[in-house]
Amino acid sequence: MKILRHALFVIIGMYLMILCAFFAFQRSLLYFPRPDTISLSEAHANRSFQEFPVRTDDGINLKAWYAPASSKQFTFVFFHGNADSLYAASSVADPYIAAGYGFLVTEYRGYSGLPGKPTEAGLYSDGRAYIRALIAQGVRSEDMILFAHSLGTGVAVEMSEEFHVGGLVLLAPYLSIPKMAQLEYPFLPAQLLTLDRFENDAKIKSMHAPLLIVNGTSDQVIPPIQGKKLYELANEPREFRSLPNHGHNDLFGDFAPIALDWVSRVCGKQQDQPAFTPK
Repeated sequence: MKILRHALFVIIGMYLMILCAFFAFQRSLLYFPRPDTISLSEAHANRSFQEFPVRTDDGINLKAWYAPASSKQFTFVFFHGNADSLYAASSVADPYIAAGYGFLVTEYRGYSGLPGKPTEAGLYSDGRAYIRALIAQGVRSEDMILFAHSLGTGVAVEMSEEFHVGGLVLLAPYLSIPKMAQLEYPFLPAQLLTLDRFENDAKIKSMHAPLLIVNGTSDQVIPPIQGKKLYELANEPREFRSLPNHGHNDLFGDFAPIALDWVSRVCGKQQDQPAFTPK
């Protein structure tokens, strides 16, 4: 019995140590910022881009890359995934810029050599700063299409709650970070321990902006069923598409024609939206 009790205490102790380690280091499991800084010329980015500096409410100086709209009404505001960067994400913009739309590739604190450390509250502050800066440039929030991939979908959903935007495009979205963490760590009470929650499923129900959700059927990072469930929780107008034989990071090429078609069909009909109440 003593041996059994000792073994039980050891197991409980190890489990508690795992819980503490998960709680202490969870942000390093969620965010993978690339520290490298690269200029527009070094990146061979689209020539329409210009640097777009902003300052957040909590005093962080950030920069994005911005191409003003040339012939279309809308400007896409892109929020990338947890292991991406300003440089890597910038190529996503090419088909949208070529079609005449504006495009802002945002960057988060702590990424691409920028100051600060990423947190849920911090990324929301970053998103607000970019949107407010665009508004100061004369771009109405109603003429912005929030476009996000993976982790960035949590930022875009929050911003669509706070601002009256023209549309929301979610590529490989999730229900919430606690639910994703529970899938990754089923032996832990991850839903109780998660600090940065990005609860898309709770927020999507109150949104009325046109919504497009797209998943790859072979996504091994975020289960495609989460995007489908998020779509089922959302209000009209909404659309859901699956891209067969696509994973998590190979969606952008085949997705662009879908997004461009959707914007031209759906997002100009803002006069029919319910009245918007800011958060």
